[in-house]
Amino acid sequence: MTHDSAPSAARPVAGRPDPAVASELGMTVYDVARDLRRDVDAVRLPLPIDGAKEAQGSRGRLLAQLDEHLLPRLRELSSPAIVVVAGSTGAGKSTLYNSLLGEEVSRAGVLRPTTREPVLAFNPLDRDVVHEGPATEASRVVYHDGVPRGTALLDAPDLDSFLKENRTTAHQLLEAADLWLFVTTAARYGDALPWQALSRATERGASVAMVLNRVPRETLTTIRGDLLLRLREHGMTDVPLFVVPDLGPHEGLLDEAAVAPVRRWLSLLAGPDRSRAVIVRTLKGALSALPAWVTSLADAVDAQGDAAHRIRAAIEKERAAALQLARSGVAAGAVTGAAVEARWRELSAAAKIDRVKVSKDAARSTARAGRKRAAALTGLRDEVRATAARALTATAERVADRLHAVLTAPGSPPGASAVFPDAAARAIAREQGVAASMAAWAAQGEQAATSLGGDPRRVAAASKAFGVDGLGTLLVASAAGSSDAARLLARVLGETHAPAVASLRDDLADRAAACVDAELDVLLGALDSPHLTHDASTALRVRLAELRRLT
Repeated sequence: MTHDSAPSAARPVAGRPDPAVASELGMTVYDVARDLRRDVDAVRLPLPIDGAKEAQGSRGRLLAQLDEHLLPRLRELSSPAIVVVAGSTGAGKSTLYNSLLGEEVSRAGVLRPTTREPVLAFNPLDRDVVHEGPATEASRVVYHDGVPRGTALLDAPDLDSFLKENRTTAHQLLEAADLWLFVTTAARYGDALPWQALSRATERGASVAMVLNRVPRETLTTIRGDLLLRLREHGMTDVPLFVVPDLGPHEGLLDEAAVAPVRRWLSLLAGPDRSRAVIVRTLKGALSALPAWVTSLADAVDAQGDAAHRIRAAIEKERAAALQLARSGVAAGAVTGAAVEARWRELSAAAKIDRVKVSKDAARSTARAGRKRAAALTGLRDEVRATAARALTATAERVADRLHAVLTAPGSPPGASAVFPDAAARAIAREQGVAASMAAWAAQGEQAATSLGGDPRRVAAASKAFGVDGLGTLLVASAAGSSDAARLLARVLGETHAPAVASLRDDLADRAAACVDAELDVLLGALDSPHLTHDASTALRVRLAELRRLT
């Protein structure tokens, strides 16, 4: 798809510079300050770790300086910034490019060189501000909704293509680009070519991000750490690094989750013209003070993410033991207690529940007597449900207490106090959740009673003697650990009931485990914030790179 011819000269707009002034400036310094203001304002430091209070104060002072000094003195004129996807042969550039757009726009494959014709994609809404230049003249231009507005994505030929014309075109396009998205692989990131290209980018003040592609999961941490060390050694500490795990033999687009961080980075770059080739001299002094502030704030954001990671690890470390505690309690029959035993003795004395006659392996009873027993067993079902709820609630409380002890003990991860919920509100939510779960569990007894296997004659006789509801109650009580209910079922059903009881007990164990998971997940949920992710500082790092080019 080709683009329209260049639009006519823009007219002055209120609150923006005269186009002639913007043309003389050659860049829109205002965009940097405005975007910085937006990203600083979005910063949150939710964990009370060392330095967080001071960083919060610096954030307030930085916002004041931007609002009261820099922004009133700056104006901007925007046009798309070209982001070139560059790298070595076989690095997966075109596949990444297509995946970012969500459609195969640039040809990708195993034959080399894959990218013979550069592809330059703009957002359709930017059509009126696209002008002819080296990049558009050398590329096939398309308009695609997958491109963030205010940016253009350029898929360039391989920097080390065996075709000389491809290599020449690739280097020309890099020179014409505003931002570089450099793609390398776990096998080739140590080659000289990537570092030569990155050095050229930093020398000309280009903004750079790196994608480390096809990284084996088992070596991801080691390779990422080594690459970050190399970046620091080359003075590129502010280069955003995105890691795409090795997906094995693969055709078509990458998984959405694999490219989501890169797409977020591109969205942070979206906006007006960011060529930033010239700095307004009168603003250099004010701008020069910003990098140190932004660096400090970005470091504070990273410290929040690191602290959140340690807290998550400490919580997750407790999960296995907590789940084992919950499941073993159910398996040991610890759910029932004195209250259930007392209710059984009451039923035995008053309703003679356990005195049903059995003849020829089948219960003998009239339907009328069965209805009376079923009604009497309602109280037992309620007691089992309530006792089970108390037991599961107690288990959950013990887990919550254990987590509190782990996260407040000497040497515990800093900032953990912020993840604890309000104790009273949590207690109410816990009890309500457990009660609902136990009501649903107890209700499964009737269903289990209607689907018993074995001798149909014995099952029918037992259902008549206790009613379907009553038989379901006995199954639930036995699953919860009542030996009295288990003996009565064995007498009237033999082993027919065993699978149903085992299934109910397994389900009860699963529900006990779910109660434990809920306790951990409440704390983990407090960490489920975009302000506590490993890439939360990316926006500030992008702005920091821009500021350093300006100053």
